Amino acid sequence: MKIIKSLFLFIFLASTCLAQPKGHLVIIGGGDKPMSVMKKIVELAGGENSKILIIPNASSVPFEAYKEEAKEFNEAGCKNISYIFCSREQADLDSNVNKLNGVTGIFFSGGDQSRLTGDLLGTKLIAKVHEIYENGGVISGTSAGAAVMSKVMITGDELINKDTTTSFNSIQKNNVKTIEGFGFVTKCIIDQHFIKRKRNNRLISVVLEHPELLGVAIDESTAILINPDDTFEVLGESQVIIYDPTHVENIEADQNGKFSATGIVMSILTKGQKYNLKNKTVVE
Repeated sequence: MKIIKSLFLFIFLASTCLAQPKGHLVIIGGGDKPMSVMKKIVELAGGENSKILIIPNASSVPFEAYKEEAKEFNEAGCKNISYIFCSREQADLDSNVNKLNGVTGIFFSGGDQSRLTGDLLGTKLIAKVHEIYENGGVISGTSAGAAVMSKVMITGDELINKDTTTSFNSIQKNNVKTIEGFGFVTKCIIDQHFIKRKRNNRLISVVLEHPELLGVAIDESTAILINPDDTFEVLGESQVIIYDPTHVENIEADQNGKFSATGIVMSILTKGQKYNLKNKTVVE
């Protein structure tokens, strides 16, 4: 009986630890990265003692992406910067996983988020990244590196509308392709380049398909800093839009899949404003 009780206690403590990571997320909406945001990442990673590793798998030119971001991190005050670019098979090798030992910050480059999940989802390497986060490290990314943060990940593809000249011109059921992301964020769906690229239709479509989740839309040159208590602060130059479907009613789709719904709440936040992902409220 004592053994069983001890086992239950161990499972409870382990699940509590996993549910409450000690680290921070800095999720950037793409475009130019403000130096203030890069300095915040370095600060959270340990300042002068920070050790940041860049993962450029999303990029079609990964080494160039690494060099550009390494330069920015260097200017932001980090002197210990490295990178890892590996295939799915290589991401399970202990020799590569061990390269993350002592790392205090991870940065995912922009590009195509499906490349990131295709190469890394479910591997030992991404499990190590989660471990770093749970133990107090900072995980960051921009553009594709932002989209991949949520459990439900927008890929950027459409399933019904195949005309790329009129991308996401409808609020429609089963049109926006989503797959599993890295799951650092589980209470909301992340979208990026949002205001600049007019991505309102696609995020509303996904939110209506997942009304248990918030939609958090981050514009370019803007970021959210998610704290361990599930509150976040807006950083950078533009805005963050939040769609809250908690009390939405009458979600329906017509014969063409066009959505209708009532009661979606929208909030628009700028630099310095804060939001509570647990309570789904703006922090005054």
